[in-house]
Amino acid sequence: MTDLSQRGGGWLLEAPDSIYAPEDFDGATRELAKITRQFVERDVLPKLERMEAGELDLNVPLMERAGELGALSVEVPEEYGGLDLPKVVSAVVTEELAAAGGFAVTMTAHTSIGTLPLVYFGTDEQKRRYLPRLASGEWIAAYALTEANSGSDALAARTRATLSGDGTHYLLNGTKQFISNAGFANLFTVFAQVDSDKFTAFLVERDFPGVSFGNEEQKMGIKSSSTRQVILQNAEVPRDNVLGEIGKGHRIAFNVLNVGRFKLGASSVGGAKRALEQATEYAVERKQFGQPIASFGLIKQKLARMAVRLFASESAVYRTIGLIDAAIAGRAGSEAVLSGIQEYLIECSILKVLGTEMLDYVLDEALQIHGGYGYLHDFPIERANRDARIQRIFEGTNEINRLLIPDMLFRRAMKGELPLIDAAHRLKGELLEPSFEQPDGEWGLVRQQVANLKKLALFVAGLAAERFGNALEHEQEVLGAIADIVIEAFAAESAVLRAIQIGTSEAAAMARLYLDRSLEIGLQEATYSLSRLAEGDDVRMYLSIARRLTRREPLDTVGVERQIAERVIESRGYPTFVPISS
Repeated sequence: MTDLSQRGGGWLLEAPDSIYAPEDFDGATRELAKITRQFVERDVLPKLERMEAGELDLNVPLMERAGELGALSVEVPEEYGGLDLPKVVSAVVTEELAAAGGFAVTMTAHTSIGTLPLVYFGTDEQKRRYLPRLASGEWIAAYALTEANSGSDALAARTRATLSGDGTHYLLNGTKQFISNAGFANLFTVFAQVDSDKFTAFLVERDFPGVSFGNEEQKMGIKSSSTRQVILQNAEVPRDNVLGEIGKGHRIAFNVLNVGRFKLGASSVGGAKRALEQATEYAVERKQFGQPIASFGLIKQKLARMAVRLFASESAVYRTIGLIDAAIAGRAGSEAVLSGIQEYLIECSILKVLGTEMLDYVLDEALQIHGGYGYLHDFPIERANRDARIQRIFEGTNEINRLLIPDMLFRRAMKGELPLIDAAHRLKGELLEPSFEQPDGEWGLVRQQVANLKKLALFVAGLAAERFGNALEHEQEVLGAIADIVIEAFAAESAVLRAIQIGTSEAAAMARLYLDRSLEIGLQEATYSLSRLAEGDDVRMYLSIARRLTRREPLDTVGVERQIAERVIESRGYPTFVPISS
């Protein structure tokens, strides 16, 4: 019998007993995290101000240094000069890089969307030619998909590729927009239409004839990274540099973007930890009315809420990456890796939305704690706020990802991969009858509340499918509400399962506070959408069911938040957790 909790989206139907979490990191993972942190502090941060001022060439020697440390080769196979380590290691490296501002974009664009298309889809000859250079930092990679008129609709690219008369190379014509690393990258994965309708990827070297670049874009943030147009005017690309199959470029584009999404989740966790640390240090040192502002209730409230949302996001990120690594373990070849990632496409989109919006919240509160000083260039929290805003746009906007989450769930249901429709139909009947079941044990009520939140997601999704059928794709507002309930259910369950594993009162407090918030959001989103899905007595009955499923027990929220804030202040930032069993 299939364990649905170990399938992408299956956690909506079955609850796992445990999840992978940061407390499970092995020694090698922790060591590489430490090496990356030291690299950022010793090599990157001292140069960041100059890079922000326009000395973008400083990215190049820093990339070479990262290559020496092994940070560029984590996901590259050993036979091509890499370390071939689990995805959790790449996520930890990404998390530690977050403090590096725009350079973090340089490096992650190289290691993820820049290098992985070649790792997963390249021929042996292509890999031998390029991967050792990319793994060492000798060459820098970039990914050229976006165009002025095809952002979210990536497959509508207008760049054209025409086979030359002698059949030896393709001529590429078009302009790619917003390309990270374009100022100094040596190798570009470029997407173009062959014969006008065959979306295809090409490996394009910087020095190929016909390749040129626009000026640096004047960006709001990530100023220490390079962002330019890539201009292709009869650019000559050898036929051997077709990446993957003609007409199958969508497989490359979408699979690599999914990796980018879970890494954005990890990067958001890293950025939020840094911001919470800076805010806490400032709150402890800054005195008003004769005492540190960290002693004031509303500042403690901010610190606690920042930590709680961070705890839930971190739990969801490493839960997902643990599942991906488990799916990949023991299986050789790129197809096995891609299969493992594809299994969790829904969760990757969840992490992208959850993490980037958590980061914006944490950074905004961190700046508020700094008061007027947070608005000054002299304090790093000002730059961090500008840098983070792009995260909700990268790798598919959060709006696109919100539409993808229910869409992928429905597609899996229609294919018979997840029995969601049957579950939704059964649930509708069950929810019409009152339940008098009383949960047992210390975590019994909390587990029941998590289960009810998942039931709410299924209930609303089932009603939406029943009400609109194939026309549901035109009800984006309803789909967005379903996505938000699903996101909160996954995050809340991740936080609760991790807290149970840790076994401390602080972890339990964080999980319970986050769940309380998730239930509130669930009710809000259900109320918003149900009035679109029914009317009259039906909608009143459905709203009653939503209220029952999101019922919360009285909680001394102020007291719990003060408890968490004290732990944050004691830790001078985000606390680490050691399970009681350890």
